[in-house]
Amino acid sequence: MGEHARADECGVFDIRINRDGLWFYHGTPIGRRELVKLFASVLRRDSEGRYLLETPAEKGVIEVEDAPFLAVELSVEGIGRSRRLIFRTNIDENVVADIDHPLRVVTDPSSGEPNPYVMVRDGLEARLARPVYYELVELGDEETINGEVQFGVWSAGRFFALGTLDDGR
Repeated sequence: MGEHARADECGVFDIRINRDGLWFYHGTPIGRRELVKLFASVLRRDSEGRYLLETPAEKGVIEVEDAPFLAVELSVEGIGRSRRLIFRTNIDENVVADIDHPLRVVTDPSSGEPNPYVMVRDGLEARLARPVYYELVELGDEETINGEVQFGVWSAGRFFALGTLDDGR
């Protein structure tokens, strides 16, 4: 293999990240935080939407139930439109909601339950833990966007909609 050789595709690794951001190997939780952080540092998402662990020598597909990370803490700096919302993930990465790290909310069609996410890096998102989402909602404001009243939050000069307010509120 030359210096510019590509990683060998190893198929599917028996690694799974559950909805709560917990990592499992062969069905057993990975208890060592340092090991999870190491795996997370080589986590990628390919053009087909698959999650891969990729090193210079090998790569393999892993299962991710929802999002690979969980936002477990929210910090706020500043006020108004220049306020910065900073999310800490379960692997201690900090991300500011901004143009490159947008917030989005997907509503479950069957339950109507909101599922909020923030982009962490390279197509990898963190789902906001329920308490973090409630903190975010407490910071929300109404804004008229394209003639429609929306409820959302400002971070780094950008408005992120959390939902639409209808006339029957």
